[in-house]
Amino acid sequence: MRFLDGAPNGDRVTRILVVDDNPSVRRHLRGVLEEHEGWRVCDEARNGQDAVDRYRQVRPDVILLDFQMPELNGLEAARIITQLSPRIPILMLTLDLTKQLSEEARKVGIRGACVKTDAHSVVDAVEALLREETYFVD
Repeated sequence: MRFLDGAPNGDRVTRILVVDDNPSVRRHLRGVLEEHEGWRVCDEARNGQDAVDRYRQVRPDVILLDFQMPELNGLEAARIITQLSPRIPILMLTLDLTKQLSEEARKVGIRGACVKTDAHSVVDAVEALLREETYFVD
């Protein structure tokens, strides 16, 4: 993985792209993620197509991707992004996570899925993805 120098303790910074069509959710996720030392939200996107475009521009280390969005949903955006970069860790976030949705997420290369309202799960999931593990909550 590629990291930027500049964490407060001199370690590398993990760059995270947050994708959700709701600006309040993006703001909340940014706050939760940036409480973790060494993590920084490097960019935000408001829909699936915007996520693909931003990924191409900023090449983040991790992507948090909402499932239900306009233009392209999270699965469609993830399919395109993983074709560009099969090893990019993507965490799909949703309000209602089903076993079927988790299975579809795995098929397109998403490495984790959890409910976006559970901040603890989001942090745990990002940590797991950074360890090159998967994280699916059923």
